[in-house]
Amino acid sequence: MNNTTYPTPEAVVQAQLDAYNARDVEAILKTYAVDAQQFEFPGKLLASGHAEIRTRMAARFIEPNLHARLLRREVIGHIVIDHEEVTRTFPEGTGRMEMTAIYEIKNSLIQSASVALGAKVLD
Repeated sequence: MNNTTYPTPEAVVQAQLDAYNARDVEAILKTYAVDAQQFEFPGKLLASGHAEIRTRMAARFIEPNLHARLLRREVIGHIVIDHEEVTRTFPEGTGRMEMTAIYEIKNSLIQSASVALGAKVLD
């Protein structure tokens, strides 16, 4: 069971972003409900529950230059929308892509995350 509490929807999403940039799988999981789901917009399920999220994040965290830079954040009640630029190592080489993530917060934790990905820009 997750005992971490966050004072606002923005706080839990910021904690998730900080954990992502630290490549800390356990810290990421503390921001997600145990039955949370991750989607690629508009509805492709990527991971469901902590075990699948752990596996997905651990694979991503192997990338040596992984970093998400927050460009803009909107908070509308229990919904948080982040616009980010993500640096990654793609099969074709290093580069960046813009991403919009929509987080639904319930009981101070991320219940669902849906990401829309922009085009890859290689270095």
